[in-house]
Amino acid sequence: MVTVNPYIGSREIAVEIRHLFDSPMDAQADEQWSYVARKKNPRWLWYAIDAATGCILSFVFGRRKEDVCEQLIANLRVFNIRTYYTDDWPSYAAFIPANKHVIGKKYTQKIENKNLLLRTRIKRLTRKTICFSKSELLHDGVIGLFINRHCFQLN
Repeated sequence: MVTVNPYIGSREIAVEIRHLFDSPMDAQADEQWSYVARKKNPRWLWYAIDAATGCILSFVFGRRKEDVCEQLIANLRVFNIRTYYTDDWPSYAAFIPANKHVIGKKYTQKIENKNLLLRTRIKRLTRKTICFSKSELLHDGVIGLFINRHCFQLN
């Protein structure tokens, strides 16, 4: 499942948010571990937020592999991102130009806080829990619905 923030794509409010595409912004990107059915079947949520507002710009589900990272970065190309802040995972360096890429935990505090919010509100993201998804479709759907409802404020 690959998603770009549907709030941003809405025609009714396109005029109000046109500045998101035109004005330069900084983005923080990270990946969050969870699993489907058993811990040996990991499912990663890769996502990026606007560093100033905390708004989720795009998210992708998959393995912790370069092709999933590439999908996320490709989704972000519609925005005028001047700087990408990430952790030291090597996949980011493969797809983000070096002059726009800043690595370090110091610059990813807002997205790490968002990870905590997601982990607190969605039990299936908790590391030690009896609540887990049995299918990838359901797993991705539940997390996607949460993001749509609580982060984009859509019903």
